[in-house]
Parts: sequence; structure tokens; C-alpha cells
Amino acid sequence: MTASTRAVATAVAAAALAAAAFLGEVPLGLVLLALAGLLAAGWPSLLDLPAPLVTRVVIALAGVAAVGTVHLTDGDQALANLPLVLAFAVVVAFAAEMARRDGRVRLVDSVTGSVAGAVVAVASAGWLATGPGEAGVGVVVACAAGLAVAAAFSAVDFHAWWGEGLTVLVGVVASGVTGALLAEVGLVRGLGTGLVAGLLVAASHALFGRLEVASTSRTAALAAIVLPVSLGGSLVYVVGRVLGAA
Repeated sequence: MTASTRAVATAVAAAALAAAAFLGEVPLGLVLLALAGLLAAGWPSLLDLPAPLVTRVVIALAGVAAVGTVHLTDGDQALANLPLVLAFAVVVAFAAEMARRDGRVRLVDSVTGSVAGAVVAVASAGWLATGPGEAGVGVVVACAAGLAVAAAFSAVDFHAWWGEGLTVLVGVVASGVTGALLAEVGLVRGLGTGLVAGLLVAASHALFGRLEVASTSRTAALAAIVLPVSLGGSLVYVVGRVLGAA
């Protein structure tokens, strides 16, 4: 899968996230579970991990547990229990490694890769924590718009370092305009979430744009596609809270 195709797919994933946020908490949660499933399917291939089944189980469980925990936690403490979810994922990762019967080759690679994937899966629950209420939905939509537009823009390969800078700028402008159009969000929060979106897309493009495995392996491409969208959850939650309180 080419870098341009992956960029367009990331834009589609971000657009789906925005649409789900408008529809409500349950559709948004289902989209996040789908993202966690795609991440779990592709992460072992993307990092060339030795025990793919172990890693997929750890990431999938972490994603499901994170979304479920945020859904069941009300108010401003929506993310309060996510450290427990991450701790649970670490324990599961070690337990799963103990169950391996292949000589446990590259044990450190497998454990660290599984935990890193779990961190990304848990971070995606931030979208759900941001979403409740009109203001929260607006922040999710603004950032998702920035992700979608920046990802679509990154499909154009400029073959120069300043292409990543333009990607960030496009994300900032897209989210800023969206935020300005949404009274409950405003220009400042829109620009802040756009900076997050642009940086995530630009960093993902720089990391995986020329990575051979992301082009030759369809499963690895899945993880590369959803990574910026998933990782943005916790970041947009923080930005939305900080700028909203300013």
C-alpha cells in the first residue's frame, strides 16, 4: 500500500470519527473499538515483533478495556482509571509471554512492542472522554477535521522537508476554521486541536512514508493508517481541557 493510499485511508478514518461523534457516545465508542482492532491486527507486522498473536491480544484487550472504562466513568474524571487499564495491559503482556512455547525469542522486543501498542490503544479512549456535551463533540469534530484534511494533504509527496511543515499548517487551518464555525469550540481551541492533528499526521508521514514494511505488508499498513487517529485521543483531550479553561 503506497504512502498516498495510506494517507487517504487515514483521512477516511478521521472523517468516520467525526461523524460518529455527531451521532453519539455509542457510535463513537464503536469506531474506537474498530480502530483498536485494526491497530492490533497490524502492529506486530509494523514493528516486526516475534509473537504477533500475543501482541494482538494485549492491544485488543487494552483498547476494549480503555473504551469501556471511559464509558463507565462519569464527569471530569473520565481518564482517571486509564492508568489501571495500562497496568493491566502490562501484566497481561508479561503473562502472555510466559505462555509462549517458542523459546521466547526476542523477549524484550515482544514485551516492549506489546506495551507500546497498548499505550496507543489506551490513548484513543481520550476521544470518548472529550466527546460528552456539545463543546466536547465540537472539539472532537474540529480535531478530526484537521486530521482528515492534513492526512489528505500529506498524500501529495513534496519530496522536501518543508512538506511536513505545510501539512501541520493545513491541519491548523482546517481545525481553526472548523472551531471558528462552531460557537461552542471557538477559534483558539480549534487552532490548538489543529496543531495536534497536523503534528500527528506530519510525524506519521515522516516515520512511515518511506518505511518499506508499511508499503509491502497490508497488515502493517493498517496500523500506520490508524496510528495518528488513535494517538490523538489523549492529546486532544488535554488540549481541549487546557484551552477550554483558559
